[in-house]
Amino acid sequence: MDYRQLGNSELTVSAVGLGCVTFGREIGREDAFAVLDHAASCGITLLDTAAAYGGGASEALLGDWLQERHCRDRFVVATKVGAPLSRARILASADESLRRLRTDRIDLFQLHAWDDGIPLEETIGALDFLVRSGKVRCIGCSNFSAEQLRRALELQRGLAARMESVQPIYNLVHRDIEEELLPFCAENRVGVITYSPLGAGFLAGKYRPDQAVPAGTRFDVIPGHRDLYFSPRGFEIAETLRREAAAVGRTPVALALEWVFRQPGPTSVLIGARSPRHIDQALDARRV
Repeated sequence: MDYRQLGNSELTVSAVGLGCVTFGREIGREDAFAVLDHAASCGITLLDTAAAYGGGASEALLGDWLQERHCRDRFVVATKVGAPLSRARILASADESLRRLRTDRIDLFQLHAWDDGIPLEETIGALDFLVRSGKVRCIGCSNFSAEQLRRALELQRGLAARMESVQPIYNLVHRDIEEELLPFCAENRVGVITYSPLGAGFLAGKYRPDQAVPAGTRFDVIPGHRDLYFSPRGFEIAETLRREAAAVGRTPVALALEWVFRQPGPTSVLIGARSPRHIDQALDARRV
C-alpha cells in the first residue's frame, strides 16, 4: 500500500480506501467487523461513510469497531452530510455523526452532494465553523462538478479551511470527470477520492439487457442505480469488458478495477466490500 497527501491538507490517505456503504444495509455487525479487520491488516487507512448510509447504521458500526479495536488514531475517518445544507442541518449532522462514530473529531467532513436550495455562503460558513471548533479536521465535497467546486473554493479564500477533496464516481462507464474535474483538481491541488470502480457491480458481467436483474444483487436491492448504467452504451461497455477479460484469461472485475487503479488522477480509490475476499480481489488487481 502507498499513501498520499490529500490536497493541501495534513491528512495522508491510503491509495485504496474502504467505502463503508454496505455496513448496516447489506451486511451486519459480524461481517462488517471482518471486513474492517482485513482492511486494516492490508494497510487501508481511509474509511469512508456517510450519515445517509443505512440511516446512520454504517457510522454506528464503524464507530463500534474503532472503539472495540482501540485503533481510532490509525485511520482517516471520513463521513458526509446530506441536504438540506443549511447551517443548522450541517452542525446537527456533524454532532450526530460524532456520536455514532464514537469519536471527538471527524477527519474529513464532506458535503454529500450540491444543494441548490441553500445559499453556498451559508453552507461554507457552517463548515468553516466546524473546523475552527475542532470537531472537523478537513472538509471536502462529493458529487460536485468542477464549476461547483470552483465556486466553493472562491468563497473559502481567507477562511480556516477549504475543500481539500472531491469524491466523484469514476469507472469505465462514467468517465465525465476526465474532461474538467480532474484537470481542475490537479491545477488547484484538490484531492480526488473516487468511488464505484465496478459501477455498483454492473461491470462484473452478471447483467444482460434481455435478462431480469438477479435477486439479491445491488441493482435488485437499490433499483435506482439502474438509471446510471442500464443503457445501450452501458451494456456495450460491459460486453466489451467481458470479451476482453475472456480473451486474456481474466475476470471483468479484475480488468475494471485494474483500469481505475492505473488512472493518474485519483488520490485514493474507494472499494466497497461485503466480505474480506472483495478487498483481496481489489488489491490483487492493483498489483498487476
